[in-house]
Amino acid sequence: MLDDQLKSQLSAYLERVTQSFEIVASLDGSEASGQTRDLLETIQSLRSDKISLRTDGTDARKPAFTLQRAGTQTSLRFAGLPLGHEFTSLVLALLWTGGHPPKVEQDVIEQVQALDGDFDFEVYMSLTCHNCPD
Repeated sequence: MLDDQLKSQLSAYLERVTQSFEIVASLDGSEASGQTRDLLETIQSLRSDKISLRTDGTDARKPAFTLQRAGTQTSLRFAGLPLGHEFTSLVLALLWTGGHPPKVEQDVIEQVQALDGDFDFEVYMSLTCHNCPD
């Protein structure tokens, strides 16, 4: 799925992971699920001391997977196979879930922390949208 150069780059990024997390995949018999499994197994193998993988997820969308940091309620979910422009989002999600801090100004972090309530954010991308890559 990923060529050797991309695996090497991803491995270097994953060295920044400091906190353990789990990937839980919801798969079926489709080709896209097989490709998703291959991608997730590759990711897990590059940092098996911090990243675990389960393939017994029950998400209604398939293929889909979540990233869940150990000991927290926070999770990120991807539906579909995040390749192309979406791969960058996946790499950032892996880093942030693994404890690497995002590049955000401190005042923005404080504003977010001051929000009261529980929030669910859903982001959708279209493979035919010419604005999504930007």
